[in-house]
Amino acid sequence: MRWHNPDLLLWLAALLPLLATTGWMIRRRARRLSQMADERVWTTLLPGYSPRRQRLHNLLRILALALAIAALARPQWGFKWEAVKQRGLGIIVALDTSKSMLAQDIKPNRLQQAKWGVRDLVKELTGDRIGIVAFSGDAYLQCPATIDYAAFLMMLDDIYAGIVPLGGTDLEQALETALDSFEKAGETQSDKVVILISDGEGTTGDPLSLLPRLKQQKIRVFSIGVGTREGELIQTSGGFVKDKAGNVVKSTLHEDALERIALETGGFYVRSAPGDFGLERVYRQGIAELQREERESRMSKTWTERYQWFVGAALLLLALEAGLRPTKRGGRS
Repeated sequence: MRWHNPDLLLWLAALLPLLATTGWMIRRRARRLSQMADERVWTTLLPGYSPRRQRLHNLLRILALALAIAALARPQWGFKWEAVKQRGLGIIVALDTSKSMLAQDIKPNRLQQAKWGVRDLVKELTGDRIGIVAFSGDAYLQCPATIDYAAFLMMLDDIYAGIVPLGGTDLEQALETALDSFEKAGETQSDKVVILISDGEGTTGDPLSLLPRLKQQKIRVFSIGVGTREGELIQTSGGFVKDKAGNVVKSTLHEDALERIALETGGFYVRSAPGDFGLERVYRQGIAELQREERESRMSKTWTERYQWFVGAALLLLALEAGLRPTKRGGRS
């Protein structure tokens, strides 16, 4: 037996103080009545009054509520094996981790907003493989393309500005690392996607030289420009970033290379904005319509839902409680 939503079972613990409180209220009422009149005259003052029956009503209601909570937790037992075909895209997120991504023109900073945006993107995926390349002046594959989204998100959380020691923003190296990862994974029939997230500042290398290779392998690049054209100072734990002359550095968004790479490969460019990072638009207007590759089938265990038994038992208890007289026979309710 297993529970699909086991966290809901924690609410069962709240029923114990509820049972104790309602029981205490019933006993308190009985004590007050005994202070007003002797129990021998209760049948005259309150014909049919029965604290015992009230306690039984209370118990039936709380048991029904417990069964309803258990039903919401979706108990399951018994299963069958089914063949399921895996279909999905290959997606690599190339994420800029240079110090300029710490600029706070997008709160709390560019890099954190990018990580939140990627998290939201993962929620949209159903069977698509996704990996991540961290880059600045160099690049490396932080997580190969996978359908293990929990593992991917753990790798995403580990990324920070400066994780790649070499400074700068080498878009060429980022794209080449993504290309190599696709080749090693043996991606064939499905469309392949690179989501390039950067402020485009301090670019080194020649990313445009990779356009023929990207087109040959039919890899679409969707670019997200992070930051503003007005720019912002770069603040780190050690203070504001300064150049060699001791001047405070102001980081601005450079879009030209990001935009051209996207357009040349069949993708499109989006400039992020507060409240709209742009990845949702990339998914709905670009990625969602692409061809999914059908891979080998795998056996999937499908559990049988049994919540109906708990719902039926709860309804039965409520019907029993409704049909049970709150007073002794012959008395007024």
